[in-house]
Amino acid sequence: MPASKRLKPALQPQTASTKWVLRSFVLLFLVGLGTYLDRIKHRWYIFDPAAINALARAAIAASPNDTSGMIQHILTNLTRTHPSTLVRINPDSNEWMFNNAGGAMGALYIIHASLTEYLFIFGTPLGTEGHSGVLPADDYFNILVGEHLERYTPGMVHYLPRGTPKQYKMHEGCWAMEYARGWIPLMVPFGLADGLTSTLDLPTLYKTGKITLREMGKNLLVGKI
Repeated sequence: MPASKRLKPALQPQTASTKWVLRSFVLLFLVGLGTYLDRIKHRWYIFDPAAINALARAAIAASPNDTSGMIQHILTNLTRTHPSTLVRINPDSNEWMFNNAGGAMGALYIIHASLTEYLFIFGTPLGTEGHSGVLPADDYFNILVGEHLERYTPGMVHYLPRGTPKQYKMHEGCWAMEYARGWIPLMVPFGLADGLTSTLDLPTLYKTGKITLREMGKNLLVGKI
C-alpha cells in the first residue's frame, strides 16, 4: 500500500490527555493574567472623571453655546496640564469623522486614545438615538451643549457603568465630551459593527481605524498604556 494512503496511528490515550492538560493550563493562565491585569488597570489611568467634568463645566462657562470655543478651551487646558512626555493629545480639532454605533449616528473627534482610556467629542446637529452598547469600560458622558435623555443638560455627566446597556437619545444640536476608562480595544467591535454590517461606509471605517491606531501608537511610544 502506498505510504500516502496508510492510516495514521491514532493518538495514544496518554498523549491525548497530555494535550488537553496543556491546553487547560494555557487557558487558566490566560484567564488569570486577564483577571490580574483588570485589577491593576487603574495604574495606567491619566485622567480623572471629576477633573474631566470640571473641565467641561469650565469650557461651558468660557464659551457659552459655542462648541468650537469649548473644544479649544478643552485642548488648551489638556495640553497645558498633561505633558506630551506622559500622554499624547490630538490637537487637530478639524479631524472630524462620522460615527455609527448602536444604531446612533453623529460626528466624532478623537482627543485621546490609548489602551485603557479615550476622550472624544461626540455630537449631532440633527439629533440621534440608539443603544449604548454593553461596554467593557466605564463611560462618562459630559454634556457641553443641548440635551441628552435621560434628562442631562449642559454641565451634567451621564455615567454608564461597565456592562450596563441603555437606550439613549441626543436632541438636535447636542454635543458632549465622552471619557471612557477600561479596556478600550475591546470596544472596537461595537464601534465598527454598524459600518461593517449596515452602513458599509468603508472610507469612514478606514479613517476611524487609522486615527485610533495612530493615537494609541503615539501613546504607547511615551509609555501610556
